[in-house]
Amino acid sequence: MSPDQIRSAEKALAVGTWTITLGAVLYSVLTVTPLMSGHTPKGWQWTAPILPLVVDAAVVIVIRMDSTLARLGGDGGRWPVVLRWMTGLMTVLLNVGLSALNRDAVGVSVHAVAPLLLIVTAETSLAYRRAIAAALAAREDRERDERAERERRADERRRQDREDRLADYERAEQRERERREHDARMVREEREHAERMAREEREERALREAAERAERQRREDAARVERERREREVSERERRERDSEQSAEQDAERFRQELMSAPAVDARLPEDQARLKVQDCIVARVPQRRAVELTGWSVGWVANRYREFSAAGSERPALHAVYTTDEEATAPAAEEQAS
Repeated sequence: MSPDQIRSAEKALAVGTWTITLGAVLYSVLTVTPLMSGHTPKGWQWTAPILPLVVDAAVVIVIRMDSTLARLGGDGGRWPVVLRWMTGLMTVLLNVGLSALNRDAVGVSVHAVAPLLLIVTAETSLAYRRAIAAALAAREDRERDERAERERRADERRRQDREDRLADYERAEQRERERREHDARMVREEREHAERMAREEREERALREAAERAERQRREDAARVERERREREVSERERRERDSEQSAEQDAERFRQELMSAPAVDARLPEDQARLKVQDCIVARVPQRRAVELTGWSVGWVANRYREFSAAGSERPALHAVYTTDEEATAPAAEEQAS
């Protein structure tokens, strides 16, 4: 088992022990307080929780010190055992006291669960910790013996190595001379190889630089062509936009001139046609006076339509009038007058 696993097991044991301890302490305080309150002089009932707290504090001290001594591999003697069992029995008697006085066997059994569980848990956790400490000590002894054995074997190997080096000293000198000659030959061959590789690398680098220059020139040419194409597209788009704006301005001016030169109606147009005509006048910036002439409606009505369309931001396409003749605009009025 690895050290991490051992620490994890000890942590789980500690968490479980303290969880049971705290639960038992809280349960004991809640159970014993009514008993003490019933056997405390009047006016001193507020002291009822003190006794269970004192007893449970002793339990906590015993459990904490036992865990520390077990971790250190020590033994506190008989007094910690006496204190542990005395506090455990006190906790049991205090918890079952009220039920025992009421002759409630079920209550005695139920209220004895928490303190008995606390006592057994304390003894069990102490035994677990002692067993873990003993196992760790045994493992440390084994590791120490194994380390000593490894060191002994290493010393033997070092002695044998020294003897082998002394025995092979002359052969080593001969091998050293041969090695130096071989190294000199290898150095000479490596130098020639390095010069050849450097020459080939220079040639390869020159070819690569030439290829990179050609590729860079090709990318620059492609970028220039693309830039010129985009510039032509931008110029063509700007030209089309200018032509479109000029055409729109010309259409708007022609639309206005047609409205200004259109003859006044003899009869009042229907309201829907009059509204469209007023909207055309607003779009073409025709004065209200001219709108009165083109619709046959009153100045007040036209002024209200101007305000209404302007406030609503309503706009009718200016080209509507270009494709609408004066005869089409006055035909409904003539038909209405004939009828």
